Amino acid sequence: MDISLLLDYSDFFKDISPKNKTALAAICIPKTLQKRETLFCEGEKGQSMYICASGNIQVYKSGPGGKESVIKIIGPGEIFAEVILFEKDTYPANAIALRKSVVYVILKKQFSKLLNDESFRNDFIGMLMKKQRYLINRIHDLSSHDVEERFFSFLADHFGEKQDYRMTIPKKDIALAIGTTSETFSRLISRLQKDGVLTMEKDKISLIDGFWNNRFVDI
Repeated sequence: MDISLLLDYSDFFKDISPKNKTALAAICIPKTLQKRETLFCEGEKGQSMYICASGNIQVYKSGPGGKESVIKIIGPGEIFAEVILFEKDTYPANAIALRKSVVYVILKKQFSKLLNDESFRNDFIGMLMKKQRYLINRIHDLSSHDVEERFFSFLADHFGEKQDYRMTIPKKDIALAIGTTSETFSRLISRLQKDGVLTMEKDKISLIDGFWNNRFVDI
């Protein structure tokens, strides 16, 4: 997607002034990633942050024994790795493409020049506050909701509230994103199919008619 259109339709950037969108678009460099290609690794020195244009980027941390903790699955229009602008010059997590993806690279040096403009700086701070609210809500979801609730929250967050879904993200990565194991996620899908809540064939999930209208859990 053209960077100007991407910024116009992105929830994170749509409130930025046209002038500042143009300034940001001028320094964005497209980069294509193949499926499972690593964008950056935890501890690696970084000079860029990114905007996802298409596909999905998984941001995660590696723990003891190789256990992975997913911080977020990035979708089109979202900015990530902006931490290198303010805190340190190394990436605090890993990023890998879950499928063929395109990201826009924003060099720290060029972006810092844009921040010298007060209008641009205020717009960017507003965007960061939106992202902070998302992360706070995610922490709340992981700590207070069970696996089923987190799964449906994931669907709504990444694909919207609809009846049919084409899952472009592998099951094991969805399991990581909702804070569970692949085995537990498979058991959840089996139970939901048995209960008549959904059907699943290959990469297609279909929910029962009126599912979102009848769902009373706040996700």
